[in-house]
Amino acid sequence: MPHETPLIATIVAGIVLAFIFGGLAFRLRLSPLIGYLLAGVLVGPFTPGYVADQGLANELAELGIILLMFGVGLHFSLRDLMAVRTIAIPGAIVQILVAIAMGFGLSAMLGWPYLGGLVFGLALSVASTVVLLRALQERRIVDTERGRIAVGWLIVEDLVMVLALVMLPALAGADGGAALGLTLLATMVKVAVFIILMLVVGRRAIPWLLHGVAHTGSRELFRLAVLAIALGIAFGAAKLFGVSFALGAFFAGMILAESPLSQRATEETLPLRDAFAVLFFVSVGMLFNPAVLIEEPLPLLATVAIIIVGKSVAAFAIVRLFGRSNMVALTIAASLAQIGEFSFILASLGTSLQLFPADARDLILAGAIISIMVNPLLFIVIDKLTARAARAEKEAEEAAAGPVVRGHVVLVGHGRVGRIVRERLATSGELVVIDTEPDVVDLKPAAGLTIVTGNAARPEVLAKARLGEARLLLVAIPNVFEAGQVVDQARRRNPDLRIVARAHSEGDAAHLEGLGANLAIMAEREIATRMAELALRRG
Repeated sequence: MPHETPLIATIVAGIVLAFIFGGLAFRLRLSPLIGYLLAGVLVGPFTPGYVADQGLANELAELGIILLMFGVGLHFSLRDLMAVRTIAIPGAIVQILVAIAMGFGLSAMLGWPYLGGLVFGLALSVASTVVLLRALQERRIVDTERGRIAVGWLIVEDLVMVLALVMLPALAGADGGAALGLTLLATMVKVAVFIILMLVVGRRAIPWLLHGVAHTGSRELFRLAVLAIALGIAFGAAKLFGVSFALGAFFAGMILAESPLSQRATEETLPLRDAFAVLFFVSVGMLFNPAVLIEEPLPLLATVAIIIVGKSVAAFAIVRLFGRSNMVALTIAASLAQIGEFSFILASLGTSLQLFPADARDLILAGAIISIMVNPLLFIVIDKLTARAARAEKEAEEAAAGPVVRGHVVLVGHGRVGRIVRERLATSGELVVIDTEPDVVDLKPAAGLTIVTGNAARPEVLAKARLGEARLLLVAIPNVFEAGQVVDQARRRNPDLRIVARAHSEGDAAHLEGLGANLAIMAEREIATRMAELALRRG
């Protein structure tokens, strides 16, 4: 093709194949990361057919790393970490040390250098942010105790990995002895100066700059300002202070997270961050040699065992030692039984610094793919193990609260909207609240209040609310498809029931009303109505 360039061809091949295989993985209820990595394998040098430009892919991957680490910084929450610091900080550190020890032992058996074994163990110790958050969000347990511990644990792991990315080049470049000490000292001084500069100057300058740009009213300029901050600080940190792009981008995101405009910055840059993150995973897949599955079966089995079994057992034991329940311990164990983004960065860094052979990188990548595929199955097993105990406890509490009387109100969803509705209806008569265990964990059955736990879209759960005897159903869950299932089933059960549902758009409202809702309340519509009423009010 006369107009084809390696850059365009690499980006197009990566994005298109990532979309195809990411969508296929999603349909199979797997993480889209699997699809992105497989897309990279297909355009890599180890498989037949088209081979993308590896050098350009690595350059694009660097941009992906910068934006990925910027996103990690944006989501870094010192408050969340401090809330669970007594278990998350020591627990994560001990678990990392255990994983390093196991990885180092395997590397020693394979004859790799000591520092290479350390990097290999580090790569096996850190879980994927994307995979972990998706698993927690699917189960609506992010805001529960076990969800907060898992997220806090992950924050500690990320901080350790950021420090490792800074120190490893210095360790690899030193000859040992006094030279090693001087190199480490120089690196620490540079990092300290950069951090101080960011905390003193960046904390004031970055919010001030964004505030000024936001006042221009230009969405395009605001988006450009956020990207300029992320890329500019990352590049400046590398060129002026000799620290990694990753550390610069992480601190840029962390400082920006303290700004009142952080939520808007996150939303505006998300599409570009996602696109380059996909290209990063594709470039990682290009490095993977599938032959390792056949040529190194025993080392691969040992690697997967460390990730899925070794880390999980260590995490479970640590959480139980801190006095938490089996449910919490099992959730943390399953959450950490996989590896992802930081593992890929460490694998690439270890190879580029010649700390270990290419086989080590292939084992890390294969271990990541397998562990991400297995992770949903672990959660399914854990869900079944914990459901019985939770169900028995809740049923006992529901029985103690007494039966539901005729003419009651049923509220589906106890999130941000549902909680406010429940508080307003506290003294207005009998109320039944339906939601998953995490969202009603702080509620206790009481006079006038009955709690039903489970997914209201399931007929057996909805049946417990006795819709045939209810006078009103309020559907406050945000997922319109799940809400539609609830509305449809409720209308079938009680044709005369008044149903009010929550909607996010005109299309959502039409969908819900088409399934039987008497009224679909949309936030934008209510705000507009209220503003119009205020404008028309006299006096």
